[in-house]
Amino acid sequence: MTEEIEVEVVYALPEVQTLLKLKVPGGTTAMQAVERSGVMGQYPEIDLEKNKIGIFGKLVKGDTGLRQNDRVEIYRALIADPKEVRRKRAEEGKAMKKGGGDLPT
Repeated sequence: MTEEIEVEVVYALPEVQTLLKLKVPGGTTAMQAVERSGVMGQYPEIDLEKNKIGIFGKLVKGDTGLRQNDRVEIYRALIADPKEVRRKRAEEGKAMKKGGGDLPT
């Protein structure tokens, strides 16, 4: 008989976060845990061909075996490129400093 392990599957949207705890047989993969959790029934927009998965913030392949208390995370696609957002924020900051001048006394 295979020993069961406890794992979590999580998926987050800006307005709601879902954490599902489940017991799975030892040797279960990250992909199998996501499928067993039922999270894709709750969120039909999840496409495991496009959405990446990870364990505790580290990207993994679907066939990665799970250990006791692992947290499998389903990641959404980025809406904006983080580097581009930082670059724009830096440019806006420079423009504000140029026009700021001295404060009145």
